[in-house]
Amino acid sequence: MDEIRVPIAADADIVVARGEGRALAGRLGFSRTDATLIATAISEIGRNILVHAGAGEVAIGGAAEDHRVGVMVVARDQGPGIADVQRALREGYATGAGLGLGLPGTRRLMDEFDIETQVGHGTTVTMCKWRERDPLEVLQERPGVDG
Repeated sequence: MDEIRVPIAADADIVVARGEGRALAGRLGFSRTDATLIATAISEIGRNILVHAGAGEVAIGGAAEDHRVGVMVVARDQGPGIADVQRALREGYATGAGLGLGLPGTRRLMDEFDIETQVGHGTTVTMCKWRERDPLEVLQERPGVDG
């Protein structure tokens, strides 16, 4: 599945990225609740890009494993980086005016969350929300099975 890349340089770009994430989640069979969680995580990470780096990019794509499918989000910027990642991941730590979730909240919304940062060179956040495939989906994807 192709990934969708959304440059982030203004609030309107976050709205686009959020919509793309929600739409992909719908196409991949996620519940409306999970699609909203994905969209919220994209909003928060996009807000972090704007506030802390000024600009960046959010890439959204599908992921698949044997018995599950996912929405993978990779947010990149070339901003100042995060000097103290452990502190930034602590509850209650805030430096901007986002949704109030911060990195810890975003990490809670998604099933997988990884952050790579280097002071002076930017930050990349990779996160994924998974859903289990139902047995019929798994069966239909096996070679030789007509669907």
